[in-house]
Amino acid sequence: MLVKVFDDRRTLSLAAAEQAANAIRRALADRGRARIVAATAASQTDFLEALTKASAVDWSRVEAFHLDEYVGLPLSHPGSFRRMLLEQLIQKTGITRCHLLNGDTGDPYSIARGVGRELAAAPIDIAFLGIGENGHIAFNDPPADFEVEEPYIIVNLDEACRRQQVGEAWFADLSEVPSQAISMSVRQILKAKELLAVVPDTRKAQAVKASVEGEITPSAPASILRTHPNMTLYLDKNSASMLHPTLRTPGEHDLQVALRR
Repeated sequence: MLVKVFDDRRTLSLAAAEQAANAIRRALADRGRARIVAATAASQTDFLEALTKASAVDWSRVEAFHLDEYVGLPLSHPGSFRRMLLEQLIQKTGITRCHLLNGDTGDPYSIARGVGRELAAAPIDIAFLGIGENGHIAFNDPPADFEVEEPYIIVNLDEACRRQQVGEAWFADLSEVPSQAISMSVRQILKAKELLAVVPDTRKAQAVKASVEGEITPSAPASILRTHPNMTLYLDKNSASMLHPTLRTPGEHDLQVALRR
């Protein structure tokens, strides 16, 4: 894992967007198309804004997949992740091939299977991720299932995850937050050729520490990202504040090298 630490969220987002755009450009040059997975949350807003402004990206040849979505939440709700994906990425770039997870149906399992077949049809060039306050990736809350093979699964959301959504002001109180979601599975996330996680803010510091320095365990779902051969973690000084001193300073750090010091 490569850990990149920046002074603030803005510079973090600009750097992450450039790496993401370069990955898309490479895929377009090599194969004439690119397949991406996009995360949508408060932590991703600045990154996605910078990405949509990247130059020399032919978005008409980009196919986008959704990372996760609540079960039972309509598109009109401000907390809908597919609404955020539409507003923050798809409508700004003109992507025409997108696969949204419509959790507002009577059968989320059918949606998960259908989009999952499309997702598994070809490799993903790059997946954009966040890390939750409880250490989740997508909506794989602890203890996460590291073994399930299906591309998308239906998961039960824990209280810490649901409280984070209230804290981000998407919902007025806990009772409004759905208890289930459609989530890309951990194994499917790890199948992407490249992973890029954008994780700013102090409220993520404990989860970052557990994910970077702790045991690789379902109790810290994002810790599994350390097993991926092409994974970059973007932090600001706040989210990196609890890390070992060799990792929390602004700059680029190879995780294995840094922890041996």
